[in-house]
Amino acid sequence: MVKISKLAAVLTAFAATTALAGTAHAAGNPEGKIQVKVLATAVLPDGAVKRVNSDVAGLVSSGAVRDTVASDNVVPTVAIEYFVTPNISIETICCATGHHVTISSGTFAGTEAVSNVVIVPATFTAKYHLPLPGGIKPYVGAGPTLFIMLADEPSSAVRGLGVTRTHLSSELGVAVQAGVDVAIGHGYGISLDAKKYWVGTNAKFYAGGTEVLSTRHKIDPWVLSAGVTYRF
Repeated sequence: MVKISKLAAVLTAFAATTALAGTAHAAGNPEGKIQVKVLATAVLPDGAVKRVNSDVAGLVSSGAVRDTVASDNVVPTVAIEYFVTPNISIETICCATGHHVTISSGTFAGTEAVSNVVIVPATFTAKYHLPLPGGIKPYVGAGPTLFIMLADEPSSAVRGLGVTRTHLSSELGVAVQAGVDVAIGHGYGISLDAKKYWVGTNAKFYAGGTEVLSTRHKIDPWVLSAGVTYRF
């Protein structure tokens, strides 16, 4: 479930930037080819189990683990965008987001399974912008993503069951996005952006050198951002 407390900061930013957009006016200066965005971003992953690859420990077959959920997070994000034409651009984002995975159903429901998961969602999208009066530019985009898993480790509860190591695989996926940029003058602007990702990961649990459980998980996050831009 979405954690309301973690979403509060981003929702507040969305409300503030939306209010500012109502009074924004386009800059009189020619637009540059490069735009930099500094954003507050909510990363809202799924984490559900799609498939059990192996279950040597019998954790799934015994009913101890039925499903899992990944935690949400709010992180700072930088996006860099290059305008190939006035209406077509290519954008990449840079951030690192931390999560943990909790067992959501089964005998062990409520037990944290994997802690300190750190993901870099390396994403490139091609975007089309529709210029409207007042410096308002809604856009849509799509492109590939690579979710790089920098770190993960078994929780203390799972270590107590004999698990010594976990491994979450880095995976390729796709993303689509929609949003709006609003110029407010002198190259500056505000931006609202929503991305939907489709990407998964294989989670493997080891006891010593033996793989005792392997499951396929949906990550498939919504990524919601709001912030300021500068174009030059």
